[in-house]
Amino acid sequence: MKVTIIDYGAGNVPSVERALDRLGAKSERTGSPEDISKARVLLLPGVGHYSALVRALDEQNMRAPLVDAIGRGVPFLGICLGLQVLFESSAESPQLRGLSLLLGKVRALPSGVKLPHMGWNQIAANRESRLLAGIDSGAYFYFAHSYAAPDSNGSTAATCFHGISFAAVVEKQNIYGVQFHPEKSGDAGSRLLDNFLRSAA
Repeated sequence: MKVTIIDYGAGNVPSVERALDRLGAKSERTGSPEDISKARVLLLPGVGHYSALVRALDEQNMRAPLVDAIGRGVPFLGICLGLQVLFESSAESPQLRGLSLLLGKVRALPSGVKLPHMGWNQIAANRESRLLAGIDSGAYFYFAHSYAAPDSNGSTAATCFHGISFAAVVEKQNIYGVQFHPEKSGDAGSRLLDNFLRSAA
């Protein structure tokens, strides 16, 4: 199995590649609409500003083939911003449109807590999840973000709390997303990536 990693210039692509390699998965990074259209498995890692990701998808003509591939059932995993872009929009750049594959709008974490939300935090699984199979329902993962998707979007499989409760894991048919960084989350993160690969096989 080959995982096609959508590379729009984010800095965490090499660490994701290494994590997949440790699991025995081949990967290729691309910014090509043609490669996205042909992909069998898609992964979108994201760090930085929401606008950089959305503009890159549009300027490099990746939005349409990405939405089409997901609509055809190609397994997709979004990491951090890669989860946030699945929703309709984000308060970080409200003038820009997300992929609108999941309902809801990404919002800022409350100003009364330390921002960005960076470091290890515990998730709470709230339903059966293929991504979380074999992982403790209160496992810890590594987060680094200041915006988050609402936990009441209909696709939330696990939540996390930092000032407010937010979606930590989303799962809907072939669409998967995590707000944390599994490639930085030790054994639990490795198991989650392995679960994604198994579900995509």
